[in-house]
Amino acid sequence: MSKNSFLRDFNSKLGLFLLLLGKFVRFVIFAVFLFYLLSGIGSLAGYSREQVIFIFLTFNLLDILSQFLLREVYRFRPQIISGDFDLVLVKPIKPLFRAAFGGADFIDFLTIPPLFVAIVFFGNELNPSVFLVLAYIILVINGLILAISFHILILAFAVLTLELDSVLWLFRELLNLGKIPLEVYRQPLRTALVYLLPVAIMIAVPAKTLMGLSTFKDILVSVFVTIIFSLASLKFWDYSLSRYTSASS
Repeated sequence: MSKNSFLRDFNSKLGLFLLLLGKFVRFVIFAVFLFYLLSGIGSLAGYSREQVIFIFLTFNLLDILSQFLLREVYRFRPQIISGDFDLVLVKPIKPLFRAAFGGADFIDFLTIPPLFVAIVFFGNELNPSVFLVLAYIILVINGLILAISFHILILAFAVLTLELDSVLWLFRELLNLGKIPLEVYRQPLRTALVYLLPVAIMIAVPAKTLMGLSTFKDILVSVFVTIIFSLASLKFWDYSLSRYTSASS
C-alpha cells in the first residue's frame, strides 16, 4: 500500500518538489527565528538555546513520523462519503489498519534522515548518558503511540459525523504548542497540555528526559496516560463502527 502511495506521489514531480520545498522552508524559518530569538535573550523559560532547539527538533520528529505513517488518515473522509469504506469492511484486513496505515507519505520519508542527523548533533551537545538516550528513544516511541491514538480518535469521529479535516487540523494546531518549552505557557493551559491534550507527554517529556530534567514519576505518568488514551481510542473506534451506516444504505 505504501508502494502505491509512493508511485502516486511521483506522478506529479513538480507537486512533490513544491511540497518538499514548502516543508523545508517552514522548518528553516522557524529554526532561524528560534536561533536569533535566543541569541538576543540567551534563554527561554530557563532553557538554553541548545535545549530549546532540541525540543523543537523532538516536536518535528514526532510530527513527521506520525504524518509519514498515518498519511492515509488525511484521505479517509472521501472513503466515508463515497461509500468506498464499505469495500474495506468486507475485505480480510482490519479496517482500522487500512484506514490508518493504508499508505505512507514519501515526502515525509525524505525529511526523516536529515532530521535524525540534527537530533543526534544537538542531542550530543547536551552530553546525555547512555541511559538517558535509551529513555529518550523509549519515550519517543511512547509519544508516537499517543499520536497514533489521537488519529484513531479522529478516524472514529469521522465515521460518526463525516467530519475529519477540521478536527485533524485542530489537533495539529494544538500539537504545534509543543514547539517551544511548555513552561512558557501559564496555568491552566500548561496543565491541560499535560493531561487533557497530552502534548507534554508526546514532546516535552522525551526532550526533558534526555536533558536529565524529568523525574521517574514523569516517565511513569507518560506511559500510564498513553495506555489510557490508547485503550480509549480503540474502544471509541469499535463504537463508531457499530454505529456506521453505509453510504448506500
